Amino acid sequence: MPALQRDEAQTRARLIDVHRYEVGLDLTRGEDHFGSRTVIHFSAHEPGDTFVEIRPAELHTATLDGAPIDPAALDDNRLPLTGLTAGDHELRLHATMRYSRTGEGMHRFTDPADGEAYVYTQLFMDDVQRVFGAFDQPDLKAVFALTVKAPEGWTVLANGITEHLGDGAWQAAPTPLISTYLVAVAAGPWHSVRTEHAGLPFGIHCRRSLAPHLDADADEILGLTRRCYDRYHQIFDEPYPFDSYDQAFVPEFNAGAMENPGLVTFRDEYVFRSAVTDTERQARGVTIAHEMAHMWFGDLVTLQWWDDIWLNESFAEYMGYQVLSEATRFTGTWTAFAGVRKGWGYDADQRPSTHPVAPAPDDVPDTASALLNFDGISYAKGASALRQLVAWLGEKDFLAGINDHFARHRFANATLADLIDSLARATDRDVHTWAERWLRTTGVDTLTPVIGVHHDSWRLDVEHRGSRPHRIAVGVYDRGADDTGPLALRDRFEIDIPAEEGHTHRAFPKPTPDLVVLNDGDHTYTKIRFTPQSWKTVAHSLSALPDPLTRAVVWNAARDMVRDGELAPTAYLDAARAHLPHETDLAVVQGVLAFARTQIADRYLPPDGRRAALATLTATGRDILRRTEGPAHGTHAGLRLTAVRAVIDSATTPENIQDWLDDGSVPGGPDLDPELRWRILGRLAALGETPLAELHKAIDAELARDPSATGQQGAARCRAALPDPEAKQAAWDALFTTDDRAALSNYLFTATATGFWAPEQHDLLTPYVARYFDEAPALAARRGPALADAAGRYAFPVTHIDHDTLRLGDACLADGNPTPALRRKLIDQLDDLRRALKVRGA
Repeated sequence: MPALQRDEAQTRARLIDVHRYEVGLDLTRGEDHFGSRTVIHFSAHEPGDTFVEIRPAELHTATLDGAPIDPAALDDNRLPLTGLTAGDHELRLHATMRYSRTGEGMHRFTDPADGEAYVYTQLFMDDVQRVFGAFDQPDLKAVFALTVKAPEGWTVLANGITEHLGDGAWQAAPTPLISTYLVAVAAGPWHSVRTEHAGLPFGIHCRRSLAPHLDADADEILGLTRRCYDRYHQIFDEPYPFDSYDQAFVPEFNAGAMENPGLVTFRDEYVFRSAVTDTERQARGVTIAHEMAHMWFGDLVTLQWWDDIWLNESFAEYMGYQVLSEATRFTGTWTAFAGVRKGWGYDADQRPSTHPVAPAPDDVPDTASALLNFDGISYAKGASALRQLVAWLGEKDFLAGINDHFARHRFANATLADLIDSLARATDRDVHTWAERWLRTTGVDTLTPVIGVHHDSWRLDVEHRGSRPHRIAVGVYDRGADDTGPLALRDRFEIDIPAEEGHTHRAFPKPTPDLVVLNDGDHTYTKIRFTPQSWKTVAHSLSALPDPLTRAVVWNAARDMVRDGELAPTAYLDAARAHLPHETDLAVVQGVLAFARTQIADRYLPPDGRRAALATLTATGRDILRRTEGPAHGTHAGLRLTAVRAVIDSATTPENIQDWLDDGSVPGGPDLDPELRWRILGRLAALGETPLAELHKAIDAELARDPSATGQQGAARCRAALPDPEAKQAAWDALFTTDDRAALSNYLFTATATGFWAPEQHDLLTPYVARYFDEAPALAARRGPALADAAGRYAFPVTHIDHDTLRLGDACLADGNPTPALRRKLIDQLDDLRRALKVRGA
């Protein structure tokens, strides 16, 4: 399918305006296809030619102003519209479309728990043409009127309030002006919980087999939704612009969620089937707040072209964390952002594929290149930049500029220049220069403290390597007289770091502090370093810092130092061993354990150091379990669950975790729910010390116990992890060589791929490294961007940290002709591999 070029979109936008779509979908035609009829009312400013996009299984008829267009004129996904005259036109399209199993277009899913089928749309970027014909670009907004014919017993959800007309016919209220990629339909025998708030209908929906789990959390989900809604109405002058607010938790969803106006779709893992920590509940809340922010940032005011995707995602990311912390019990959102989410941005910004938060229009020439920018830069770095903007500008002026932006561009399209102009109208500060420094540049600055001692004072110099100005807080801490107890905050003060590289100086009376933390409070986006005395204090007393956000900033700095070869991976593990058993913040514990397990143990240490690293993590987990013995509730319950997961994932022998599985619980709790049971089975399979026959039997028994979609994924992951040549070949065939009709869905592909590559099975897996680079490009070309992303993200041979893998990967980039989505993932994976080799060498 040819990607839409930016210059093509500009030409089409100059030629036509689109007024209204009338879309009729027939979902009663079986498991493979559905019917699609579209009437598009548009006008041309002058005579000319253009095209409409549609990707059908079969285009039956097409007429323009009543005159037939030969369906054979359809070229791939483009139907030419020639000889347009100035004035109004009507285009009619009748087609049969294919359901998707990759989460793109109209995805169809049959629930193995009860056999019920569900369909939903994900039309982002350029997938509306998989569902109905459209002028598919964000700046041709229109009104959408939808009708849907669905099987009896189904409920149809859409952007507007839907009405059941009888005989399976449903009609949705016409939308305001929205972009094509925001149209949404979700149909099936949904379980729904409905309420009303602020005079609008609110609803949450999931498949029937998840009903008890949604009901258990309905008060929390709807409560967060109401509180975020009210908070947005306090800070935004523009009221919520749509007629209802539904949130549908849908199966096999590729993203975390999608901001369709009035019908937000979420991955249904957010309907928790098993025990979760409070940090995971907070993450769900952040996503709820993020998607609601999009009702203004993205839906009411929409980017003109995909170079400004940050106008959607960076703002929603920032507002999601900020509003949840202001309006709900989850006040620690920025700790989770600093300790976990922000690393996504730092990592992406140091790879060859980095790009500015707001790339130049010429750097996003088509939709294929735009799709690659949905990464840690557009989300985490962009949100960090906005947090710095608020610290520099002040929240009052920031919100005044945002509200001016909404008022000037409501139900229209806008650009970076438009937003900066609105912000500049609200302040005397030079926002334009700030934007050039922050939004048009790449890379991560580094701030390093240097302390000088004089006879009656000490002086702080901040060495700046980079190109951006920073307003930061500096925390100054002292240890107790006997080196025990919490570190005492002596002072916290703000300083401005100019954009130019150099030093910033401040002098203070003695004594010299034990620890200086730059960017305390995490209000800017930069790497920080420590003086030798400060690092000595960190190593001894990190868990004694009084504020969890400060601890997250320090842990993040240690993470950066490991990645940059400035701190030995074993030193990070030593710090984790010393301080995590005393850590009370769940987000900090989870972030540190995740980095230590997946990066340090599996990648940054040589193979002969891995077993000792896993033993350290196991011991750390067991220390946390000992500290949290007794009634498990609140934070203790979350810490115990996190520790249990760490012990399972780091086990080097089957004995203890096999006992847990046999007993159905961990001594002192928790009981083993499906998530933990599948996690243990996966680890037992990877270790390979249990007889294969017993493992097969255990997997079959667990699937009989848990026949859900999640159970199917767990079984696929465990079978792919078995240390058996036949099991590996079967998993590989399912991933790469199965014909399309029997191909794995996006979620089963991911489950199989994540089980396949086990570091414990290095020799068994070595022949598959070359096969991956030979076969992944064909898979990506055959199955599209979503599976290409999954193949690059999850099926890449991450276990083989060596120069042979690097050589094969470079050859694939040079000669394998990978699709853009796969190419981007390969570039990133190979850069991470180079970094791992460099860290090992250091």
